[in-house]
Amino acid sequence: MNEKIAIQGAQGSNHHKVAQLLYGNDTPIEECLSFDALVDQLLNDTAQKGVMAIENTIAGSIIPNYALIDQNDLQICDEYYLPIHHHLMALPGQSILDIKEVCSHPMALLQCKQFLKKHPHIKLVEDVDTAAVAKRIGKEQLKGVAAIAPKIAAELFGLDVLEDEIQTIKNNATRFVVLQTREQPIQDFNKASLKFELDHKRGSLAAMLNVMSDCKLNLTKIQSLPKIETPWKYAFFVDVTFDRVADYEKAKAIIEIMAEDLKVLGTYNNGRPS
Repeated sequence: MNEKIAIQGAQGSNHHKVAQLLYGNDTPIEECLSFDALVDQLLNDTAQKGVMAIENTIAGSIIPNYALIDQNDLQICDEYYLPIHHHLMALPGQSILDIKEVCSHPMALLQCKQFLKKHPHIKLVEDVDTAAVAKRIGKEQLKGVAAIAPKIAAELFGLDVLEDEIQTIKNNATRFVVLQTREQPIQDFNKASLKFELDHKRGSLAAMLNVMSDCKLNLTKIQSLPKIETPWKYAFFVDVTFDRVADYEKAKAIIEIMAEDLKVLGTYNNGRPS
């Protein structure tokens, strides 16, 4: 029996596309309206893995998702970097002059701002998910309404693509992580996600970064989150890559001594294209 994969959004979304690329087109999918709902599906074992966007080259980190991973003790077991392509789609037989409003996720609207400015007659409407809008247009046969969504959504819901590649920045990409509730250690990995806390004193973070450098770890991401219950104290989330697992294990042993509350959020293989 295939593992069920929870995704944020509807089938036809970028989350769905990543699930297909990693696990195949026949993998069972659990659609979730929010990232909180996605986490609930994992905790309830309704789904065995979850695909979650964590950062974007334009919008930056999706900070609440770091907190969700940490607070629910989820484990990152894989990652995928997906180039983002936005397409304008609507019911067949229409041109862009027939479109009165465009509905999509706020981030998609923002990322297509320059294209949309060229068509001031179109009203912009924010929605919770790109593919969900495309599905609604197809199901309810909504004329005069267009969606901004991945091309897979047009294929799924019987829409025509009116304009291809309407995103302002063409090399936009989103990093997705694959989550599960239980750690399943692998022998050979070259990336780790860690979370730790430091005393609020001069040089504490610099000392930690020096340890990583001395142990031949490459810091690919650092994100700070304030501790709500302790004003002016921060937790740091870092991603590191390395050539040898032994270098990582050495660094982790030192960090455990220097830092407070070290937590390994996952060990896995680097998904970034070389």
